[in-house]
Amino acid sequence: MSLADKASLLLIPTGYKSQKVYSIFPTDGVGDFDFSRSSSATRIAKNGLITTVAANVPRLEYPMIDGVVSGCPSLLLEPQRTNLIAYSEDFNTWSKEATVTLTSNYGISPNGTQNSTRVQMDIDDSIYISATSGNNFSIYIKGVQDETIRIVNGGSLTHTLTGKWDRISIYDTGNSSSLISINTYSGATVRDIEIWGAQLEQGSYATSYIPTSGSAVTRLADACNNAGNASTFNDSEGVLFAEISALSNDITNRIISVSDGSGSNRVLVKFDNSSNLIQGTCTVGTDQAELSFSTDITLNNKIAFKYKANDFALWVNGTKVATDLVGVTPSGLDTLNFDNGSGGSPFYGNVKDVRVYNTALTDAELQALTQ
Repeated sequence: MSLADKASLLLIPTGYKSQKVYSIFPTDGVGDFDFSRSSSATRIAKNGLITTVAANVPRLEYPMIDGVVSGCPSLLLEPQRTNLIAYSEDFNTWSKEATVTLTSNYGISPNGTQNSTRVQMDIDDSIYISATSGNNFSIYIKGVQDETIRIVNGGSLTHTLTGKWDRISIYDTGNSSSLISINTYSGATVRDIEIWGAQLEQGSYATSYIPTSGSAVTRLADACNNAGNASTFNDSEGVLFAEISALSNDITNRIISVSDGSGSNRVLVKFDNSSNLIQGTCTVGTDQAELSFSTDITLNNKIAFKYKANDFALWVNGTKVATDLVGVTPSGLDTLNFDNGSGGSPFYGNVKDVRVYNTALTDAELQALTQ
């Protein structure tokens, strides 16, 4: 019997429609996830371009390495964010120093449209705009490889260009910036660049691009929940597996759970609110097992948490990293959610695969599953 045959629910995000993400097991629809996001949103499509999807449509995001799509897509789940830049693609609304020349609709932008803005500068030149309450600024910039550009938002960042479109992000930790600047001060070498897609948002990291044209725009949060029922899961033993990566090491709880709808009976895998910490937890009133492992959570990690009476184990990327041989298992498990089981701590990140096995797999199977 294969590992897939042993799985109760299996999410590999290749099938979806509005308000639904399909699972492979079971085939009667009980295993499908309810999906919602009451606004449109953008993603990186298979052709490498930024595209917009309608409200309540899940996003399959393709990874980009050195400006080229590389690998299989992930289900992208993000929190609510607002782009506070009123005109994200019109840089004529920015101020500029006298020696700066702006040319609109100059080149092909990351969304495949000829709407980038060319910026020609001398040494110690800049274009700038007033900041309004956001603290993470990001922008797409393209210029000659190995030349440098300087971005200011509270602090400053000097970025070395790649010759392709780079999304550059700078976080104002004190949320004190009153001005955002793209400039050639402090020895920045570039004199001719293209820019597109300016975004200012409240948060410690940049999220997917939110286009604006005249006012701030809010992308609402993704939610993906309610897969399975009481007959789907085995309370006495099993494995919760997830192949996931975090959007950022932002020190928040981001949880995937099988539960009875409460925090009292549940099995979960999570990114913890400690830095770069993965956890597998089994709760029956109190935590029966809480196993942890430190690693870079922004990278793709394959995580399996085995639960069985007096036999708990956490596997990460082919290695058994923690065990607990004392404890009982929950009862009444009936739902797989991208949250803590009762609506809190939603999982935000990239999801390649989520599975629930209704048997406690062997070490050899767990190693194969997570390698």
